[in-house]
Amino acid sequence: MSAATTRSRTPDRLCAEAVDLARAVAEEVAAPGIVGEHDGMVSEGDRVVTHYFACKEMGYRGWRWAVTVARASRAKIVTVDEAVLLPGSDALLAPEWVPWSERLRPGDMGPGDLLPTDAEDLRLEPGWTGEDEPPPNSAVSHEMADLVEAEDAEVTAGPPAELSAVPARGTISAVAEELGLSRARVLSRYGLHVAADRWEDGYGPKTAMAQAAPAPCVSCGFLARIGGSLGQAFGVCANEFSPADGHVVSLAYGCGGHSEAAVMPKPPRVAPPVIDETRVDPFPLRPAADSGSVPAAEDQDSAELGHS
Repeated sequence: MSAATTRSRTPDRLCAEAVDLARAVAEEVAAPGIVGEHDGMVSEGDRVVTHYFACKEMGYRGWRWAVTVARASRAKIVTVDEAVLLPGSDALLAPEWVPWSERLRPGDMGPGDLLPTDAEDLRLEPGWTGEDEPPPNSAVSHEMADLVEAEDAEVTAGPPAELSAVPARGTISAVAEELGLSRARVLSRYGLHVAADRWEDGYGPKTAMAQAAPAPCVSCGFLARIGGSLGQAFGVCANEFSPADGHVVSLAYGCGGHSEAAVMPKPPRVAPPVIDETRVDPFPLRPAADSGSVPAAEDQDSAELGHS
């Protein structure tokens, strides 16, 4: 029978009675007024007991001070093993720690922040940097040296073929750099698929905006095409009034700002006036006296003077 099974779970009497000793140790470790009432004890083994005291520290709801005391065999003096602050069953705990690489979300980066990428990032794959260019004595290298010699005959002191190294302008890596191929890593097929799924979730055909759109972006005049394989399914919106302005959108996406959704009608043109020059229309300056109309202002004034 093992030693663990022979241990008694009944608390040792002297250790169980050492409540004042355990409280004094807890108060010595904690700040004044933090240790609360005695909250029970647990037998850890033969002559080993842990006393629990409530914690009054703000922000540590449900935590308890645990003081473990022990007594040597046939000894009457109880000693202290350790005193720690432990969470209880209903303790307020911090959330489980998550690595920063899993906590990071789009939009979290700010000015000056650096985001390292793993060397084995599945979204990237090695690009062409010119490291596998032919050795200096190969036929391709001599051909490049001849081309450089013809271009730099007036610049170099001797022919480039006699130099210790081929000039940078004649190397494959220089040509690759000029064509934009000299990146250490490029997007892998997995990285392309992940980006495509993410863009389609935000601005794809299944969004509410696209479902209510009169037509897809593929026929919109505000769509700016992009190159590469992603250009077969995505573009960039250039409509300042669209909710997707400046964003990569699926060609199947759409919104109410489609260039051909509603064409503004032209304002009606008023017909020019028709002037009949064959007749003369009289326009009297004053109305006739018997027409019953109100007399002119000056006629009314003269009438008032005559009555006066």
